[in-house]
Amino acid sequence: MSSNLHQAGVKLLKQLARHADVVMDVYQTGELSEADQDPAVIDKLQKAGILWRPEPEQPLRLKRTIRAFLEEALSDERNRQIDANVGSAMATIKTLAEHYKEARHRVDFSAAEAYLADLSEHVYAFTESLRYAIRVLWGRINNEFGYVGTLNAKIRENELAQSQVTELLNGLEMFQFNELTELAGDTRELRKLLVTTLQDTLSNCAQELSVVQARLLELLGRFRQIRGRTRLLKGWLLHTDLHPDYRPQDHVAHKQVPVLFNRAEGILQPASVDVHNSVHELELLELVARIKSITRLPDAPKVAEGEVAVALADAGEFDVPDNPLKQAVDDYFCAVIDSGVRQSALEYLESQSLPWDSESWLYQVICGYDGLTEEYRSFFELEPIGEPHPVYTGNFIIRDVELWMA
Repeated sequence: MSSNLHQAGVKLLKQLARHADVVMDVYQTGELSEADQDPAVIDKLQKAGILWRPEPEQPLRLKRTIRAFLEEALSDERNRQIDANVGSAMATIKTLAEHYKEARHRVDFSAAEAYLADLSEHVYAFTESLRYAIRVLWGRINNEFGYVGTLNAKIRENELAQSQVTELLNGLEMFQFNELTELAGDTRELRKLLVTTLQDTLSNCAQELSVVQARLLELLGRFRQIRGRTRLLKGWLLHTDLHPDYRPQDHVAHKQVPVLFNRAEGILQPASVDVHNSVHELELLELVARIKSITRLPDAPKVAEGEVAVALADAGEFDVPDNPLKQAVDDYFCAVIDSGVRQSALEYLESQSLPWDSESWLYQVICGYDGLTEEYRSFFELEPIGEPHPVYTGNFIIRDVELWMA
């Protein structure tokens, strides 16, 4: 332990011993009444880091570390609390707020003041613990984890700090300010503690934690880069120890210089023709004029002696007959036009004694209607007849279709 640290510790303990009555009064009441104390004593305790003021208009309170020290030393079960995570702190704050509202409803002002003081202590202690955690993280970053001696230890400490930042950010997401606003209601004291103070503090802490996380990632990348280069150098030294007669080749004489040795920048930078530069127009035209087109056509096949050339005559015209089913559907459409009345597709199929099954006939009728152009389709109306599927919703079973003129 250094002498400066020893002197600072002795000075702090002497301050606690000299002003023990003031410290215990603040510990029991939760805040200091400045009117009853000497301003010089208050100033000394503030400079020593024993008392602190959360906000300019708030009274002085004990530092979180001093309160935790007294709770542990005195085994005070009434005031001792364990906030293992943000969730427990949030649950404690909500519980005390409910106690305070119930005491106000019962017009028990003494109990309400006690619950409000306890709630204020928990809120400010929670915000101070967040700020303290961020200060510790910044302290680790600023000295680049200088309290550990190896690079692997630095990387492990960095990963630990990143996990702590992630846990803090996940914990802050648990605070739902709409719930806290409803819990505070129209009570001015609760709104100041649960909405204004907490929201401002958590917003600032979340932004600062994001900056801390980015800085930690940057440090982790630097540490890993240094470790990779260190391993490369150690491997090279091990290789030279195992092969003492090794002599590196002349890498400059090679066409492809390894990247490890090629640290110099190229003398000539890569270049390309700028076809949009009007200054080079004459040179480019001259180059284009010198380009020769070389066309290699396949040689025509030679007719061997004794072979007879055959001339192909024009092919005879032929027609592909229409599909009979499609022709029958066209006749069905014409019959509807001639009659001008609504007509069922299956009734037409039975009346004409057509040879196709009902399913194929209905498919062809629907396809024939959909295949019409928009102009011709506007003259007809096609309505499917059926019922919805009893099991699968959204499916409609078509039993028949009816066609008529629109």
